[in-house]
Amino acid sequence: MITEHKQQPLERAQVTALLDHIPKVHWAPLRGIPLRRRLQTFAIVTWLALLPICLIIYLYLFTNLFLWPLLIMYTIWLFFDKAPENGGRRISLVRKLPLWRHFASYFPVTLVKEGDLDPKGNYVMSYHPHGIISMAAFANFATEATGFSELYPGIVPSLLTLASNFRLPLYRDFMMSLGMCSVSRHSCEGILRSGPGRSIVIVTGGASESLSARPGTNDLTLKKRLGFIRLAIRNGASLVPIFSFGENDIYEQYDNKKGSLIWRYQKWFQKITGFTVPLAHARGIFNYNAGFIPFRHPIVTVVGKPIAVPPLPEGESEPSEEQLRQVQALYIESLQAIYDKYKDTYAKDRIKEMTIIA
Repeated sequence: MITEHKQQPLERAQVTALLDHIPKVHWAPLRGIPLRRRLQTFAIVTWLALLPICLIIYLYLFTNLFLWPLLIMYTIWLFFDKAPENGGRRISLVRKLPLWRHFASYFPVTLVKEGDLDPKGNYVMSYHPHGIISMAAFANFATEATGFSELYPGIVPSLLTLASNFRLPLYRDFMMSLGMCSVSRHSCEGILRSGPGRSIVIVTGGASESLSARPGTNDLTLKKRLGFIRLAIRNGASLVPIFSFGENDIYEQYDNKKGSLIWRYQKWFQKITGFTVPLAHARGIFNYNAGFIPFRHPIVTVVGKPIAVPPLPEGESEPSEEQLRQVQALYIESLQAIYDKYKDTYAKDRIKEMTIIA
């Protein structure tokens, strides 16, 4: 009981501090904004609102009794459709929609090529940092807004996300049309073995890394991440390090230090759902400092040179711990080289250097 009484004032203080941190709203002018900027904001809002829009449309269709048979069949089909685990249903036209050019231009997002990728090979492309929503990962690898196919002809990337996203009606189908697939092991290996040039893009840091995403910093969760290296060795695919300068600069995140009220909620939510929700804010449609629309900040995504991985020992189906650690060391060295080469150009406003925290 004594512990509970002590904890309650502490939690009230944390809530008060959180409310005090909320800034006064700085409203945007209603006139004088160029049309191109309006279109860019529209593209961002469309992407952020896509999930609720899809769910609202799905539920609204149930108001028409004549559609019930089709909707019931579609709903049942969701549980049996294995497309997200088997390469998805990529539609080139959807990836090339003009909407995505406005999306990428909002920040803007730029793609920088360090070296060629042989279209005869397969690649495990590892993206850092996670950021709050990995906006540049979407712009670069789920669309053609930054010209990925022109820079890397013959390479077909699939941006991977949680399998749970493919249980959401309509939304799942739209994601698959962009080439997105499940991040499960079966899905990854199926893509890598489906033919030359097929590649996967994994946002390696995951939910844990998103909790450390703050402007001016690049704290990575990488030491314990060996799964993507194991995938590469098992499938004879080269590793490609990717670093996005500015990904962490498009959202502010409320203080969630270990043990705080926010941190405990985020960890509880992650335990239940498998992912977490950073308590972040940026700007709104009609204001510059309150809302969940990201700040306009340049994001430069550097795709590094491929790293060849050693073959599996004869008769073995899994790489050894020593192999994994050796390749991980090479990978981290390559990632660090990318950061050091470009940090003074694309991260001038950093407050600390890239750090591997876990």
